Amino acid sequence: MITQEHINSLHGRDVHDRDGHKIGTAGQVWTDAAGLPTWVSVRTGLFGLNESLVPLQNADLRDDQLVVPFDKATVKDAPNVDASHDEPLTQAEVDQLYSYYGLRQHDSYRAYQAGAAASNESYTGSGTGSESYTGSAASSESYTGSATGNESYTGTAGRSHTGSYDDRGDDAMTRSEERLNVGTDREQVGRARLRKYVTTEHEQVSVPVTREEVRLEREPVTDANRDDAYRGPDLTESEHEVTLHAERPVVSTETVPVERVRLGKETVTEEQTVGGEVRKERIEADLPDEGRRRLG
Repeated sequence: MITQEHINSLHGRDVHDRDGHKIGTAGQVWTDAAGLPTWVSVRTGLFGLNESLVPLQNADLRDDQLVVPFDKATVKDAPNVDASHDEPLTQAEVDQLYSYYGLRQHDSYRAYQAGAAASNESYTGSGTGSESYTGSAASSESYTGSATGNESYTGTAGRSHTGSYDDRGDDAMTRSEERLNVGTDREQVGRARLRKYVTTEHEQVSVPVTREEVRLEREPVTDANRDDAYRGPDLTESEHEVTLHAERPVVSTETVPVERVRLGKETVTEEQTVGGEVRKERIEADLPDEGRRRLG
């Protein structure tokens, strides 16, 4: 159960649903007129830019985590209520949230009764089960409404900016702001591969070839070759045959390695610009003689 003692410690906690799935991070806390925490904003989405309101009724703290009795989808699909400003919730927003989460508004009224009795606050009047948040102060909201049983009540409910002030009575106010934290996430962006295939090309190469040709040689008969000349018959018919040779080009192929190819990786660093919205608290002072002055 979430009580007043937990208000300042809720800011920044991880919020999980009833099944243990993380929904987001706790932001601001709303209290009822009795000072009991009733609603908390949960930052979801990239950089926590989206906020959903979830009731703290039946919520609990487990292992430094805020566990709410709803599933993740229900919280993320909650009605869009702007929780980034200091204006009170309107009656329409309150009714819409109660209806969406299936809660009854008089449950909060009973919590108010307990707180009002403890602080000696009175309530009078009559009504029929409605309530609204009105007012314009940054750190408090006027809570008015009525409940069944012909009685109504008035009072104040604090809008708790957790981490901004101390419940022990410190008169100083702390101004907080969101800082943009940017990191990187490694993911697969593509795949590269080597593929080898065969192509056929036509090549021409000049090759020297030799051949034998017939050449008629005549030489006169001299004393040096006279014996060879008289060695044959006197007058006869004869033939002499000479075999000729020639080289022909012969083409063949062989496979030889010519180079080696591999895929390598290198890391390249480049600058990319990203942005996001951050919220900052501003403090204004209403001074008697100087009017309103912004302090930060």
